[in-house]
Amino acid sequence: MFLSSFVKLYIAEKPSLGRAIAQVLPKPHKNEQGYIQLANGDCVTWCVGHLLEQAAPDDYDTKYKKWQFEHLPIVPKQWQLKAKPKTRSQLTVIKKLVKKASEIINAGDPDREGQILVDEVINHAKPSASKIKHAKRLLINDLNPQAVSKALANLKSNSEFIPLATSALARARADWLYGMNMTRAYTLQGQKAGYKGVLSVGRVQTPLLGLVVERDNTIKDFISKPFYQVFAKLMTAKNEHFKAKWLPSEACQDYLDEDGRLLNKALAENIVNRISGKAAKVETIDNKLKKQNAPLPFNLSQLQMTANKAFGINAKACLDTCQALYEKHKLITYPRSDCQYLPVDHFYQAKDVIAAIASTNQELSTFCQSADTSIKSKAWNNAKVEAHHAIIPTVKKADISKLTAYEAKVYNLIAKQYLAQFYPAHEFEDIKAEIRIETGLFSASSKQTKALGWKKVLGKADQQSTHTLPPLKVGQELTCLQGILEEKQTEPPKHFTDASLLSAMTGIARYVKDQAIKKILKETDGLGTEATRAGMIELLIKRGFITRQNKNILATPAGTQLIASLPSQATTPDMTALWEANLGQISQKAMSYQTFMAPMLENLKGLLTTAEQTQMPNMANMASPKSAYSNKRKSSKRKFYKTKKVGEFNSK
Repeated sequence: MFLSSFVKLYIAEKPSLGRAIAQVLPKPHKNEQGYIQLANGDCVTWCVGHLLEQAAPDDYDTKYKKWQFEHLPIVPKQWQLKAKPKTRSQLTVIKKLVKKASEIINAGDPDREGQILVDEVINHAKPSASKIKHAKRLLINDLNPQAVSKALANLKSNSEFIPLATSALARARADWLYGMNMTRAYTLQGQKAGYKGVLSVGRVQTPLLGLVVERDNTIKDFISKPFYQVFAKLMTAKNEHFKAKWLPSEACQDYLDEDGRLLNKALAENIVNRISGKAAKVETIDNKLKKQNAPLPFNLSQLQMTANKAFGINAKACLDTCQALYEKHKLITYPRSDCQYLPVDHFYQAKDVIAAIASTNQELSTFCQSADTSIKSKAWNNAKVEAHHAIIPTVKKADISKLTAYEAKVYNLIAKQYLAQFYPAHEFEDIKAEIRIETGLFSASSKQTKALGWKKVLGKADQQSTHTLPPLKVGQELTCLQGILEEKQTEPPKHFTDASLLSAMTGIARYVKDQAIKKILKETDGLGTEATRAGMIELLIKRGFITRQNKNILATPAGTQLIASLPSQATTPDMTALWEANLGQISQKAMSYQTFMAPMLENLKGLLTTAEQTQMPNMANMASPKSAYSNKRKSSKRKFYKTKKVGEFNSK
């Protein structure tokens, strides 16, 4: 039942956020179908993720139902959005409420997608120009009442975020154009070769697949080679023993590989023979007391990598667990964050957060009691915080026995990383010595812990006291008892795991040779975003292009052949880097929507020309991957663009 009119309408991105907003607003509440009416007459409603999606090609023209190369590129003259069937009723509720409200508040998640998600719904409801002009923006990244109340007291004008919404709009449309047209093109070429499935191509998913394929090929083609290390077993006048490693001189560079490993056995043997039983002298000593500060709190990728290494939790499972801790239990702050810093205001809530940790998990109470809340780590830095801050525990208390095993493990990881901020630096003595034997130079080092500091909390194995050196002085005479030759074999890189693949996506610049592109990638979020990386891995698995074998992630034959058939522009992260740089400029008002879209379309036309000339003989008779997009589903081509998962495809 709808009111005839009311003042404020809050539109949240999801029901949990809507309920958190309503919780701190005037009571009593009246729960209606799809919204909450407040005591003062205002209303809180919510989306359920995206309520609207890009129209399918055949929504523009029925001729596009049949995939044909002559139709490409398909470029809408007037873009259309349509309601998602499963959430159409909620969209209807919001549209009616928008018409009745005097003021609209966009309460989408505080990021690019959260902005456009709610803005699209508001615009779809066709409110008056005045309502749009005076709409407000509510930015919430913590569902606890105190944080929500603070955000409500700091509403901004929604018009301030038009550039951010424009950036999101450009990204969505460009991804749709690229993914839909390239997928049709390569699927058609694959069919000519006898392949029966859909060969999906996307701006992010395909370079990600390219990383896995390249790694697999490197391992497959790897030829192990021997290399050699030379050590000197040394003794002081007091009969103290230690080892030092030979340092290759400039004259030996021709005998080393690109990683500085010695490949010439004869040279290694010659060094061993020359130093055995000879006098040695300490040339330099570098003795420093070093301090290592606590690692920053987690962002999502760092948390996913840590959880995968520690517990074998894959990226998607970790994200789902975080969402439950955030939405259901309210034990952590907004999890889809790419930031590892915290607002200074949060520092003054530390005692309450630590008390909540101790109450939630008694096993951490000792660490909580020893935490020094006067220590202010570098994590608290307003200049480093934008839409989101790092993932930390909230002041909400719970019984950890009521959590699932994954929820308890992930919560503990987040809690310990937070507690580490209130412990002193880890201190260790770092000693490095250089010893001359004959004409060769050798190095020895040791690291000895002086104070564990924050490592007490994180349970880091203290491996820095395993190698010790006796007291040494410059000019000290030693004896080389013998030279030692160790022969080893080069090893191929390891297959990707969830942790290492996430690391590759966040540090994608390491895999790019072009210096200009590398610089852009270092300044952006890498390949994908915090919110999409886990889903992208799962999407490639679902589409049959990669697979998990235990912890390893491998490309399938279909995935390998798809990458082999595509131009390098489609399989490397370079294009994504340029897009993200341009989208960032749009959000900063430094570039217009059309300035981005026009060259993108021209480039797409060139890629489609290349696709039309591509032969794919290796796809002949290859089994279609077992995915939701194979031809085993009836009407697969049409459904490919109509399901929720198609939206995911179209976006990336």
